[in-house]
Amino acid sequence: MSHIAITIQVNDTLTDLLIAQLSEIGFEGFEEQEQKLIAYIPADDLQEEALNDILAPHGITYTKEIIQPVNWNAVWESNFQPVLVDDFCGIRAEFHDAFNPKPDYEIVITPKMAFGTGHHATTSSMIRLMETLPVKGKRVFDFGTGTGILAILAEMMGASVIDAIDYDEWAVNNTRENIEANGMTKTKVWQADTLTDISSTYDIILANINCNILLQFMGEMKRILAENGQLLLSGILTTDEPQITEAAAAVGLQLTHKIEKDNWLALQFETK
Repeated sequence: MSHIAITIQVNDTLTDLLIAQLSEIGFEGFEEQEQKLIAYIPADDLQEEALNDILAPHGITYTKEIIQPVNWNAVWESNFQPVLVDDFCGIRAEFHDAFNPKPDYEIVITPKMAFGTGHHATTSSMIRLMETLPVKGKRVFDFGTGTGILAILAEMMGASVIDAIDYDEWAVNNTRENIEANGMTKTKVWQADTLTDISSTYDIILANINCNILLQFMGEMKRILAENGQLLLSGILTTDEPQITEAAAAVGLQLTHKIEKDNWLALQFETK
């Protein structure tokens, strides 16, 4: 199948936002260069009207070209760089040198294209919220685990139970690889796109996913949140904060902490 490469001239502050938005309309590979983002999509999946709807508000134009088949993992690996969130958590691939000095926690992942490598503002902000939590001995649920970074970090921090789900089979398999690579034994992950079958309750729920999904499942997340539990949410643009906080308040959740980075928010709620 032929692919199309869309080349966008863009400053660094918009790159993360555009990657998230373009992923939602079928783009499946990204290459970041200085002041430039190249986005790849199967030719049959390109919706130029939707693409223009995303780029036009920023005054951004683009060029496009048909390209030969791409080894997406090779592209991803060539652009993957280690991530250090303060001196608390470092994320790297096996082919990178270990961090020196070593952070409190070091996670090694296979750098494929599941969402959640620590580069995106939403993931790093979730990690910063987790840094402030007493995770040891807690029951943790990761809703939309992606590469499994947050679940793995929770186990490293001493959580007693770590359950994780993702709707995507590929993401689940990648998370399992990363769990094994980091020597984790308590983290369990399975494929699911709903919380309906979850009957356990958790002290901490992590959900770094699409804003619409957060709104859809706010009540269900509250249902499985233990008394005095903590709900950490991200995948939220700054413009979406009012509807998220309103939906949380409607089910009895109160905002306690907020981190903003590159127009993205990570919000922490607790039961009232």
